[in-house]
Amino acid sequence: MSITADEKQKLIKEHARAEGDTGSPEVQVAILTSRIQTLTDHFKTHAKDNHSRRGLLMMVNKRRSLLDFLKREDAQRYSDLIAKLGLRK
Repeated sequence: MSITADEKQKLIKEHARAEGDTGSPEVQVAILTSRIQTLTDHFKTHAKDNHSRRGLLMMVNKRRSLLDFLKREDAQRYSDLIAKLGLRK
């Protein structure tokens, strides 16, 4: 249900703002998006897994908070990120 270390490192390299950057909102949102997509696929076969659904909702809320922060601080970075990740807004 979670992403592998290799996938995570690939996401960090792809979305990092500088060398060694693992904490920027862009990286955090990218990792959360990958985990959310993995869990969404999991629920297609395990519809009654309510314990994992709670974790999914917490991840979605965390991603929304990070995106709101990014939009408030730098709208251009926000729009670039959602376009890159294929998120709605």
